[in-house]
Amino acid sequence: MNFGERLNQSRKEHGKTAQEMADILGIGIRSYRAYESGDREPYFSTLVKIADYLDVSADYLLCRDDFLAKHAD
Repeated sequence: MNFGERLNQSRKEHGKTAQEMADILGIGIRSYRAYESGDREPYFSTLVKIADYLDVSADYLLCRDDFLAKHAD
């Protein structure tokens, strides 16, 4: 799984449309869809907004949860 897939999955789990997410983030729908398709990556500040809004960690969205679990000790 990659960032775009995790973003898409998390958005859908929260019952939000791509347009709603774009509006929440203050970006255009094309920009948001580019995040989910993997054609574009968000700025750090936008990534933090996404993680906060979807109530997930930025590490989860960036697919670093397995890495962090391995290095927790």
